[in-house]
Amino acid sequence: MRILSIFAALFLLVGNAYAQTYEEYIKKSYDFLDKNDLVSAEESLKAAMRLEPGNPTNYALLSNLGTIQRRQGKLEEALTSYSAALSRQSKNIGILENRASLYSELGETEKALNDYTTLLLIDPTHQEALYCRGLLYIQLKNFIWAEQDFDKILEVNEKSVRGRLGHAILEKMRGNYDESERIFNYLINEMPRDWILYEGRADLYFMMGKNARAMADINRVFVESTPSAALYVLRGKIKLSQYEKEPAALDFQKALDMGYDKAVIEELMKMTK
Repeated sequence: MRILSIFAALFLLVGNAYAQTYEEYIKKSYDFLDKNDLVSAEESLKAAMRLEPGNPTNYALLSNLGTIQRRQGKLEEALTSYSAALSRQSKNIGILENRASLYSELGETEKALNDYTTLLLIDPTHQEALYCRGLLYIQLKNFIWAEQDFDKILEVNEKSVRGRLGHAILEKMRGNYDESERIFNYLINEMPRDWILYEGRADLYFMMGKNARAMADINRVFVESTPSAALYVLRGKIKLSQYEKEPAALDFQKALDMGYDKAVIEELMKMTK
């Protein structure tokens, strides 16, 4: 599959008689995406922009290019593409949201906050941006501003799961474990198959020292859904607290293989020796 992608990319670079116009290159990028051929999709978009560098719709191609690069793990290249797109459309909400989430992934918290804040100046009721900015405020221990963002979500939509989940996470980080548990229990009762809620409650139970309850939530996610790297880390921490060092190390290694922060895993691994 990799070889086919390389040949397809080279084919685009030397010129394809069936894809010589701007629009045809764009159409080919979608065709390649349908086949999950990200390399060729990326080259198609680049070829279109080389053909018409001044086309006013290139901001959209740059945004799509950033997303394709991000899916390939080319995070710095994706950031460059999103930034180039925003240089052409500085108030585009979708691109601002994409770059903000990428900044978060890269650990650039302040830059992510700036993008979410810019987005919210354009659309003050954007619930996903409010939720993500609230989580970033929690990371910075700016709990009052986080609370304001989650309150705003519930003001816009009183039934919002995101708004309540934000408050559950906030109360957990404030040390108000009983209130956090109450919110998690309510949400799980309302949405018993929303697995992110079990993951959040399991982390709360671990912080409360209720490891049996934490493992019950973790096991349910492992049985009925696809566990995240963070959940492997959480399970590893619980095993480590129970002196099960070898199983804990296996969980930490799995999380690392899934892309979890290497520095964090290295510190945890030291405790399994």
